[in-house]
Amino acid sequence: MKDLTNSQIDRKNVLNNNMAIKEIYNQLGFTGIYFENKYRFTLNQVAKFYEVDTRTIERILQDNNHELQDAGYEIFRGVKLKMFKDFINQLTDIDVGQLMPDNDNELVGKRATSLSVFTFKTLLNIGMLLQTSEKAKEVRTFMLNVVIDVLNKKLGGSTKFINQREEEFVPAAIREINYRKEFTNAVDLCITSNKFKYGQLTDKIYKSIFKENAKEYRKVLDLKTKESVRATMYSEVLDLISSYENGFAEFLKDQFELNKKQFSLSEAHEVFSNFEKLTNKIYEPLREKARSLMASRDMAFRDALHEKLKDYVSTVSTEDFNKFLGEKSQALEERLKENIDVFKRLKDR
Repeated sequence: MKDLTNSQIDRKNVLNNNMAIKEIYNQLGFTGIYFENKYRFTLNQVAKFYEVDTRTIERILQDNNHELQDAGYEIFRGVKLKMFKDFINQLTDIDVGQLMPDNDNELVGKRATSLSVFTFKTLLNIGMLLQTSEKAKEVRTFMLNVVIDVLNKKLGGSTKFINQREEEFVPAAIREINYRKEFTNAVDLCITSNKFKYGQLTDKIYKSIFKENAKEYRKVLDLKTKESVRATMYSEVLDLISSYENGFAEFLKDQFELNKKQFSLSEAHEVFSNFEKLTNKIYEPLREKARSLMASRDMAFRDALHEKLKDYVSTVSTEDFNKFLGEKSQALEERLKENIDVFKRLKDR
């Protein structure tokens, strides 16, 4: 299980998963004050929840201020503090729910001129940083279990083809099929007969984009023999592969015209190396993006580490969690039904 105390990326991935956060709030049962569209908690309440002294929470705040501000931590002063106090004064006992009282047996002291206020995400973030609290340790385990449960419920226990839930996957897959044909036609035309030529040149493209050949990629994702490598790839990676294959196909044909005869496989490798050098700066920004998306999403969604891309692992955005797990995400079967007319047009071409 992930160690949330040591990995800011893992902490951020939990907090960016809005579906899991909603479920954690519902199950945790620690009610906040719903103010300005967020559940709010005071410093004293957070300390009591985790059964530590307020000074312990203050040290966490001091050492991790930027991270906690990103999660929603604020200091209310002036007009905003007055608005918060007025809002609390309007609450009934039912509205306040299970909130524990603050100083002077009140939620907010009457004479307070500033107030540390935590959102629910910040409350959880504190629990992921706090190492001296047994309650925080329990909350960390609980959070990770909920994240796994939400993922399993949404995906039926399998994350291998989570890439196919994004609405851009089908269009990208269709484009890839067309450009793959351009690539294989060029390979047939320009390279002497060799049963390894398609696989070896495809591996050249894979290694150029994400540093792994097909065999290495299969091992990372634990793919079975009959499971397609490209069926597990994200739309951005498929688009970049399509671009490589289409570009190399044209370059290979141009070199074939100059050569006046077919290339051997070893010569074709050299042609690809020349193509890679010529296009290196063109593809560089897209490669960086594809590597980061692949490494980060696979770590978050599939718990799979691409060792050669470990330096590219970063936080998965809230938008990505919504894209693959939210309301707009769909199983491939549902998306294929929606795109049946597209496939019919392709068949008739």
